[in-house]
Amino acid sequence: MNDTTTSVNATTANAAGRLVVAGLGPGAEDWVTPEVTAALADATDVVGYIPYVARVAPRAGLTLHASDNRVELDRAAHALQMAASGRRVVVVSSGDPGVFAMASAVFEAVEAGPAEWRRLDVRVLPGITAMLAAAARAGAPLGHDFCAINLSDNLKPWALVERRLRLAVQADFAMAFYNPRSVSRPEGFARTLVVLREACAAAGSPDRPVIFARAVSLPEETIRVVALGDAQPEMADMRTVVIVGSSLTRVIARDGQSWVYTPRSVAREGTA
Repeated sequence: MNDTTTSVNATTANAAGRLVVAGLGPGAEDWVTPEVTAALADATDVVGYIPYVARVAPRAGLTLHASDNRVELDRAAHALQMAASGRRVVVVSSGDPGVFAMASAVFEAVEAGPAEWRRLDVRVLPGITAMLAAAARAGAPLGHDFCAINLSDNLKPWALVERRLRLAVQADFAMAFYNPRSVSRPEGFARTLVVLREACAAAGSPDRPVIFARAVSLPEETIRVVALGDAQPEMADMRTVVIVGSSLTRVIARDGQSWVYTPRSVAREGTA
């Protein structure tokens, strides 16, 4: 009887509980999707990195679980445990949760965790990721093929970062860079600029435009466009997304901020 009761209770908890992984967008409240707003309004628990949880207003019936950086798997496991017990849990990320954020950590924890976690209702709700917000402010620099690279070497070796940078230049992608420069690793972005200048010069496009977009959608937002040769490491920090154009990316000079765009088409070989 006890075994049956325990089984029924576990099934009921799994049916009632759920886990939502939600993107809060780049910062401004009106850039949070209605779907995410509704999930937060229905949540019993919100889990996330300290500054992201701070963006969620406290209310009766809601418990906020803020934790420090670099504990993503522990954070995901905690959220899954609460959902398995019947709680309605929202794990929050800035931007989009599937872009260098918590969604992959949640599924990594599910794969390594107990079988009951695979029966949970887990949903990922998209948000406006930082590179799209930055691109919109600058014009349309991601208007053709592009890639996104996380410049942090916390979870992968620098040699792999460098290889991907060189291959992205060789493929003539526009590139969006996340986590360019932190206090603990200020040299990483300087090394990135050296690699890009070497690779772009070898590819015959040494003066690609570089966009430094900081705190997009917030009052302290700044957008700066410079040539690759003029880019300096100090122009970026962890609140900055850096976009480097392809060889085709154009800058339209105008009074005030220039517009940057990448044309929608590429000439076929043998044509002008």
